[in-house]
Amino acid sequence: MIDVKRMIMLRDLAEHGKVSTVADLHGVTPSAVSQQLRALEVEARATLMHREGRGLRLTAAGSALAASCEQVLAALERAEGAVRALDDDLSGDLALGCAPSALTAVASPLAAALAERHPHLTLRITQTDPEESLPRLRCHDLDLVVSYRYHQLGAPQPSGTTAVALFDDPLVLAVPDALADAVRHDGIGALREMAWISAPAPGSCHEILLHACRDAGFTPRIAHTYEDLRAALTLVATGLAVTILPQLMCDAPPPAVTLLPLPGRGRTIEALVRAGSEHQPTIAGTLATLKSVTVPLATSRVTT
Repeated sequence: MIDVKRMIMLRDLAEHGKVSTVADLHGVTPSAVSQQLRALEVEARATLMHREGRGLRLTAAGSALAASCEQVLAALERAEGAVRALDDDLSGDLALGCAPSALTAVASPLAAALAERHPHLTLRITQTDPEESLPRLRCHDLDLVVSYRYHQLGAPQPSGTTAVALFDDPLVLAVPDALADAVRHDGIGALREMAWISAPAPGSCHEILLHACRDAGFTPRIAHTYEDLRAALTLVATGLAVTILPQLMCDAPPPAVTLLPLPGRGRTIEALVRAGSEHQPTIAGTLATLKSVTVPLATSRVTT
């Protein structure tokens, strides 16, 4: 019988290509990963890897086994859901990873609604960036993730997950009041000489700013880098810089800042769970509650 945890390590090796990265994901040493992979070869009765220099390359058999991992994991999640469906009520712990920009608008209302509807279910919230949350979800460190995807960047749905769209979050251009009329007349190109505030690179928030400016025919001069683009609005208010950010982060803009909508759909805020786990009562109940508390956000619009 093939050990599922070892299959997961093989899948992660196929995805990331380095034993050291797999070790970091699972919180063990590289030698422990290598030992588990060798044991997997014995269980599978096949050569799954070849050593190339200081690295490993999957054989055809190894690639085939890694590719089947997501189907096996989804089947196990569904089986657990069938067992948990016999429980009388929702109880236990549920670990939620939430993107920083959605903590106030999504995670807090969800916690309040779950406490009222399912008092025996304990929600544990962790702030996680999208790049961090997916590995933690797949390693069962998180049960559900509130994340986002930008439509214009063409990011695919992560493999091995089920995505539930919650609401669209438009992008807005934050400019000093004195520049608002020029932007309304000439578009974002009116800001080609301005200093720009960006989220750190690499990252989708940084990429979407570059994408919008290059579509307008220029490369922005990024003079400032902010982890929290909400805080960037105070610099915009001084008249010294401009930025692009999601509407969800603009709930209380300072005076002297004008928010202008950008064309397109912006990003989608979505919930991600491991494929098959959406049938487990605690996950299904949390998703239902999550959708209900985000209904008002689905109808919000930018005001100019």
